[in-house]
Amino acid sequence: MSNRIVDLLDRAPAAPRGDRDDDRAKRELHRALVASLDLTVVQSVPREDLRDVLRDRLTTMVHARDLAMTSAQQADAVEDILDEVLGYGPLERLLRLTDITDILVNGPDTVYIERRGKLEQAEIRFRDNDHLRHVINRIVGGVGRRIDESTPMVDARLPDGSRINAVIPPVTLDGPMLSIRRFGTNPIRRDDLVEKGALPEPVMRFLEQCVHARLNILISGGTGSGKTTLLNALSAAIPDDERIVTIEDAAELRLQQRHVVRMETRPPNLEKEGEITARMLVKNALRMRPDRIILGEIRSEEAIDMLQAMNTGHDGSLGTLHANSPHHALTRLQSMVGISLGNMPAHAIREMISDAVHLVIQVSRLRDGTRRVVAITEITGMKGGEMTTTELFVFHQTTVDSHGRVHGYFAVTDTPPAVTERLEADGLVLPDGFLGLRVEV
Repeated sequence: MSNRIVDLLDRAPAAPRGDRDDDRAKRELHRALVASLDLTVVQSVPREDLRDVLRDRLTTMVHARDLAMTSAQQADAVEDILDEVLGYGPLERLLRLTDITDILVNGPDTVYIERRGKLEQAEIRFRDNDHLRHVINRIVGGVGRRIDESTPMVDARLPDGSRINAVIPPVTLDGPMLSIRRFGTNPIRRDDLVEKGALPEPVMRFLEQCVHARLNILISGGTGSGKTTLLNALSAAIPDDERIVTIEDAAELRLQQRHVVRMETRPPNLEKEGEITARMLVKNALRMRPDRIILGEIRSEEAIDMLQAMNTGHDGSLGTLHANSPHHALTRLQSMVGISLGNMPAHAIREMISDAVHLVIQVSRLRDGTRRVVAITEITGMKGGEMTTTELFVFHQTTVDSHGRVHGYFAVTDTPPAVTERLEADGLVLPDGFLGLRVEV
């Protein structure tokens, strides 16, 4: 097999001898090596074997062309070629870094990454728009999807669980664009959140008790604020003997219980057929004898089915939605239900929500990149046709230091929450130090 690869490389067109433009010669050498490979052959060759063949052949070609390339530069060139023929080109270098959570490709020369909550420009580049488009085609083709002028936008999930969104012209004006949301191989646990300052330990224990006691909880926040991370951490408090059904647009949840049924929505095909919506999956979940339903994101008409499930024996359900505050989350939820039930009076919808939802947890990504639980609001009932709420917990930002770090304090009400009775019925008591807590961060 290695001899076959060498034969293929021997067919590579030679770069002009005597060309003193080393950068240009190196680019031509890279293109020649890539273009000469028969992908039907190299895809079945172990990466290490292919690396050895490429390294030896590249060294020979560099010497023949009298190029000024150090051994380190040659090693980089070999890795670039391997990434090109076996993976996703320049993206592979970023995908190997475990601390990167987002990769944002705005064009061949502009790539940003998010690391530890902060955006920074990456050093990788694509050769041109065609190169970027080629990589996008390989990504979406590898998961059984296609992208072209008739379908210029694609949402998909990579085998490692990363979520991708690709958009090409004519939707984008300046060429192809790609976004990759990555998820760590090891899910963040509750202790990690406490250690990172996302919330104090007594508040984490309180929320875990609420999950164990089968309260219905919504997690609200903006994009990238940590909603799914918190949902994952809280789900660990669900007893292991319960049957859990999860519904997501792209599978991100990593529950540790034994009895978990995972379902995922599906977009329509090119003929606009075959779509499977979250609402269809919620309705189907109710026929699957779930103890709990976890909805990755509530965004549309499935809100009514989720509320009905919460009100009809499926206590302990969890979900997330995009909103900037607990009040905004409840308003959005009311609007989504109103779209489904246009003839239902607004006060009746609010009563349905107040009967179903016990807590709204607000998470936020602050300006220094840290993610924190900034509010916990309890829905206590109805008064005068409006929902009544109590703010149990809040993060108060006080200042930003010279290094850009946000400082403030967490504060918990000193009045026992209405859900205390529910906790006590489950044999639980409020955590020590919870009421009246104040923690500086």
